Amino acid sequence: MSKKPRRIDDPRLLAFEVLAQVELEGAYSNLILPKALTDSALEVKDRAFATELVYGSLRMQGRHDHFIAAASDRALEQIDPKALIVLRIGTHQLKEMRVPSHAAIYESVELAKKVVGKSTSSFINAILRKIDSLDFEVLPIPNQEFSRLALEYSHPEWIVSSYFDSLKSEDEVRNLLKANNSAAKPVLIAWPGLATIDELFDAGALPITTSGVAASFDGNPGDIPAIRQRRAGVQDLGSQIVVEKFYQSFLPNLRWLDLCAGPGGKAAYLSALLKRDGGYLLANEISNERAKLVSQVLHHGEVTVNDGRSMPEELGKFDRILLDAPCTGIGALRRRPEVRWRRNLQDLKNLTQLQSELLDSATRLLSSGGVIAYVTCSSHQAETKFQVRSFLKRHSTFTRIPVEDERADIDGDLQLWPHRDGSDAMFLSLLRKE
Repeated sequence: MSKKPRRIDDPRLLAFEVLAQVELEGAYSNLILPKALTDSALEVKDRAFATELVYGSLRMQGRHDHFIAAASDRALEQIDPKALIVLRIGTHQLKEMRVPSHAAIYESVELAKKVVGKSTSSFINAILRKIDSLDFEVLPIPNQEFSRLALEYSHPEWIVSSYFDSLKSEDEVRNLLKANNSAAKPVLIAWPGLATIDELFDAGALPITTSGVAASFDGNPGDIPAIRQRRAGVQDLGSQIVVEKFYQSFLPNLRWLDLCAGPGGKAAYLSALLKRDGGYLLANEISNERAKLVSQVLHHGEVTVNDGRSMPEELGKFDRILLDAPCTGIGALRRRPEVRWRRNLQDLKNLTQLQSELLDSATRLLSSGGVIAYVTCSSHQAETKFQVRSFLKRHSTFTRIPVEDERADIDGDLQLWPHRDGSDAMFLSLLRKE
């Protein structure tokens, strides 16, 4: 009889294991950390500590690496990847947390002994001691505005540059960078017709004044019965808003298509609305695994597995198409801090091409008089404004429908911002076929 694996009771070790999966295996922190915490033997206080180590180390990775590079005679690429993770964990404690220096260094060295070996732990001890003596202000700082802010707030330069393109103001960019580096509290949604907002309030959730179905919750959503029973869900406010704005074009008994539905949050909201009000929904996803996730949260309608660029003709035409297009995801850096280090300009180029192809596909699937909701979780203009402009040049039979929201821009498109709206940076453009 095999023994059960030992449950982790060391918050630093848990943080290391999660960060190793993120760094070395391409995992997403917001997906694996909750399970790791649930499976651990950590007390509540230690869970909070481990959470800050994971998310904080990822958010501030660029800034921490600046310290590590200044303190080491080795290039970052020459440092063992696991040792680098330990150094980032230690640096985060020294520079961003109220952990006494001696404790931060000692515990990091002990962690290193467990995960990379005693010989490497001596190297880590020396580097962290040097980092402890360094102030950020005395390190080499770039003169160029967006380069300086990128280092100060730990973002890649290309992302910061894109913020200046959109916001035009250094103060606004600073506020956005600060918002990206602040933890996002879980936002819950009572699926219409299945749960009530009062159920969420009774479970300890707090009202969000701009929504009648959403609530914030500073705890484990899985503790709420409506969440466990899938009558309510966890969904960022920005995702809720774009579905609601699209649904304002509702007419009874229409055919709706969610062209890129996985993992299913927007499809879940849309399906609940259509179950209540009437209408057909087809949720499409290219990945079998993600399609299974969609099936688990869909309240009404069907799920199909196809490449959204080549949908079978026998599926027919649709009156409303939600295209939540694959994108860089830089609009969700509060919740997925590692995305800022994973994406680059080549990814942007590849994704904008894919978005164009999906938009063109949607035109072939849309009935006359139908509407496409083009959505991205991004604020980069190549994925938002420029993409829509290019689409309208290619398809003269389409026109914009202004989004009914006071925050919509002069073109009628809606761009949400974490620092203004308390949501992910979701973008929405409504496109009607004449």
